[in-house]
Amino acid sequence: MDRILSNTKGDRWIWLIVILLSLISLLAVYSAIGSLAYKRGVGAESILMKHVAMIVAGIVLMYISHKVDYRYYRGISKLLMIITLPLLLYTLLFGSHVNQASRWLAIPGTGLSFQTSDLAKLALITYLARTLSIKQENIKDVKQSFIPIMGAVCLVFILIAWANLSTALMLFGVSVLLLIMGRISVKQIAVVILAGAFLLGCVVMLGPRRHMYMTRINTFMHPDKADPDKAQQANHAKIAIATGGIFGKGVGNSDEINSLPEAYSDEIYAIIVEEYGLVGGIILISIYVFLLYRCIKIATRAPKAFGTLLAAGLSFSLTIQAFANMAVAVGLGPVTGIPLPFVSMGGTSILFTSLAFGIILSVSRDIEEPKKVIVGEITELAPA
Repeated sequence: MDRILSNTKGDRWIWLIVILLSLISLLAVYSAIGSLAYKRGVGAESILMKHVAMIVAGIVLMYISHKVDYRYYRGISKLLMIITLPLLLYTLLFGSHVNQASRWLAIPGTGLSFQTSDLAKLALITYLARTLSIKQENIKDVKQSFIPIMGAVCLVFILIAWANLSTALMLFGVSVLLLIMGRISVKQIAVVILAGAFLLGCVVMLGPRRHMYMTRINTFMHPDKADPDKAQQANHAKIAIATGGIFGKGVGNSDEINSLPEAYSDEIYAIIVEEYGLVGGIILISIYVFLLYRCIKIATRAPKAFGTLLAAGLSFSLTIQAFANMAVAVGLGPVTGIPLPFVSMGGTSILFTSLAFGIILSVSRDIEEPKKVIVGEITELAPA
C-alpha cells in the first residue's frame, strides 16, 4: 500500500475529490436501488457490490492512465477517432434500443454494454486537443485546419444526437469552448455553430425521438398542462428536493425512491438533497466547482498547448455534465438521460469518467514532476 501511495502522482486535490465522490456515490446508490432490486428479484447488496466493483475498477484504471505520459494520448487520438466513428454508426444501426433510441453496444463475452457516446467524448476531445495544438501556425487556414476540425465536430455530433441529443449538445458545447481556446477565428466558430444548429434542427424535426423531445419540452415549459405520467420524473424530483429541508431526512430515509424513475442514475441528485438536505446539495455542487477550479489551474500551468487543451476539454466535459444533471433535478431544464459523473450508478460510464480523471492527473503530474538539470558536476532539480 505504501508503495502504491508513493507512486501516486498528480494533483492531490483531484485524488481527494475522486475519493469523496466515490463515498457519496456508495451511500446514495445504496439508498436508491431498493426498487430496482425488487424489480430484478435480487438483494440490494448484490447490486451495490457490482457498483463497488465498478468504482474500484475505475480507480485502478485512473491510476494506470495517470502513470502514462499524457503526450502518448496525442498519438492515439487519431486511432480513437477511427475506431469511434464506425462504432457510433454501428450502434445506431444494430445497438440495443431503449426508449426509441439505440445508444448501447454489448461487449461480447462479458454481459456488459456501454454507450459509444462515452468513448466518442474522449475521442473527440483528445483529437481536437491534438489538432488544435499542432496546427497553431496555420490555425486560420480553411483547408488545412478548419475543415478537418469542423468535419470531426459535426460528424460526431450528428452520430450521437440521432439517439442521444443531450450528450451531443454538451459535447458540441465543449468543442466550441476548445475552438475558442485554440484561437479559431470568430467567423469560423460562427460557421461551426450555424452548422451545429442546422444539424440540431434536422434531428429534432426528423429524428426517431422527435415526439419525445417535443413532449419533454412542452412538459418543461407548461408543467401545469402536462400529462401527469409524462411529468412524473420531474414532479417527484421536485418533491424530493422540496421535502429535504436544510439538513435532509437522513441516510436511507427517502420517500421518493419508489416513485422516482432512475433514482439511482439520472435523478440521484434529487435523492441526495432529500436525504442530506440543502447542505448536502450545496456540498456536492461545491465539490464539482472545486474540481473545475483545480482543472483550470492545471490547464493554465501546462507547458504545452496539447496539455492545456486536453485538461480543459476533459474538465469542461465532466463539470458541464454534472451541472446539467443537477439543473434537471431542480427543474431548471427538461428531463434528459444524463448521469451525475462518478456518483450515478452507470456501469462502464464510470470507467470512461475514471479514464478522463486519469488523463487530467497525467497532465498535472507532468507539471509537478521536476526535471534533472546538470550544471557542471552538480545535479540540481528544476521545475518542468
